[in-house]
Amino acid sequence: MTVPSAAPSTAPSTAEPATYTLVCRLEDIEVEGGVCALVDGEAIAIFRTHDGNTYAMSNHDPCSRASVLSRGIVGTRGEVPFVASPMHKQAFDLRTGQCLDDAAVRVPTYNVQVTRGGVLVGPRKGSP
Repeated sequence: MTVPSAAPSTAPSTAEPATYTLVCRLEDIEVEGGVCALVDGEAIAIFRTHDGNTYAMSNHDPCSRASVLSRGIVGTRGEVPFVASPMHKQAFDLRTGQCLDDAAVRVPTYNVQVTRGGVLVGPRKGSP
């Protein structure tokens, strides 16, 4: 895969700027599909939905304990975009990481942005 050469960028913010890492081109992610990228030593699953949104979460499925979420089935339940694990089919909200089948289970999510056709993954949501 050829990715445009770029150093990590910073997102505009009034607080300390967050570092974003270029992981791929948007066109490299199929609509309703996902890819996996190593970002700061973490396997991150990045998804592209039919409505043009992109989401990032840990690739680790806490139910099967396997790094497989990027290979899951992307869809919606009502208005909730989700990925279903390819292992045991638990569905995780792409926006929050909350398991839709078990309120006690959650996957970490990450900030993501698309700039000039490049997909950038930022810090974990909820982290300072």
